[in-house]
Amino acid sequence: MHISKILEEKKPCLSFEFFPPKTEEASQSLYTNMAELMPLKPGYVSVTYGAGGSTRQLTHDLLVKLKKETDLTIISHLTCVGSNKEETKQILEKYEESGITNIMALRGDPPKGQSHFEPVPGGFLYAYELVAFIKKHFPSMGVGVAGFPEGHPETPNRLKEIEYLKRKVDEGADYICTQLFFDNSDFYDFCERCEIAGIKVPIIAGI
Repeated sequence: MHISKILEEKKPCLSFEFFPPKTEEASQSLYTNMAELMPLKPGYVSVTYGAGGSTRQLTHDLLVKLKKETDLTIISHLTCVGSNKEETKQILEKYEESGITNIMALRGDPPKGQSHFEPVPGGFLYAYELVAFIKKHFPSMGVGVAGFPEGHPETPNRLKEIEYLKRKVDEGADYICTQLFFDNSDFYDFCERCEIAGIKVPIIAGI
């Protein structure tokens, strides 16, 4: 089920975000913790994508395991870091074959040692380009994007950030999940700016 459909149910929805384990010991710890969380009946869970695409295979393996062994609705994070368009398409094809139909499309942080983000040759510079690519080649996939109630460190002001966010929504994003915030007023102001800008998709508070 697409996340946007879950959000349409208009009832409280709890979700969890997991980081792909890098060792066998970490894997066992993760699955133990997941088993303890399942009685809370999460609406969905997401699996992150390591810096620089460093956990690409680990992310895929965890997603497939969750899909096969649970009834959870699953989101895979996908970034613009370290992959060109053809490689990104291959990743998405694997997800599609595994029944993964929800993607969180992110630009991602610059690789370690780089002060600013630069795409690989033939890659994506902005998250909205990744959103457009997914919607063009995998139109049946649900796509979420990130929002920044406290502003993005690379964006000159919060109004400009809303412009960038609207571009992602205009390219086909189905919902927005915010980054962590510490003051509820920042979130309320963010939602108001989205409404003024004509952004009508659901907004999830990331906490």
